[in-house]
Amino acid sequence: MTRMRVSILAGGRQLCIFDQFCDSGLGAPIHLHAVEEVLEVIEGTAEIQLGKESAVVTANQSVLIPAGIKHGFRNLERSTLHVRATLAAPIFEATYDTDGISRRWVPDQADL
Repeated sequence: MTRMRVSILAGGRQLCIFDQFCDSGLGAPIHLHAVEEVLEVIEGTAEIQLGKESAVVTANQSVLIPAGIKHGFRNLERSTLHVRATLAAPIFEATYDTDGISRRWVPDQADL
């Protein structure tokens, strides 16, 4: 589950902040963004893949992901993983390894 906290809809002009809640073994597939991202583990333990390296990250730890670097994460525990992502853009956009297509979350113009 993903919960958007800050975006262009909430008046954000330079940030997109969202929480993700992932069941055991699940997370975000390998992808990249055109902007920097901070990925913070709020609760649980995640394995974060950053380029060719990986790290185990626990609650109250975060990872800075440079723009253009492939990354992803998965929940290593049986309990729900809670991760907060902050992107340096007001709209979420990512390119995934699975198909190379860039995907963008764009709010309805009526909502702006």
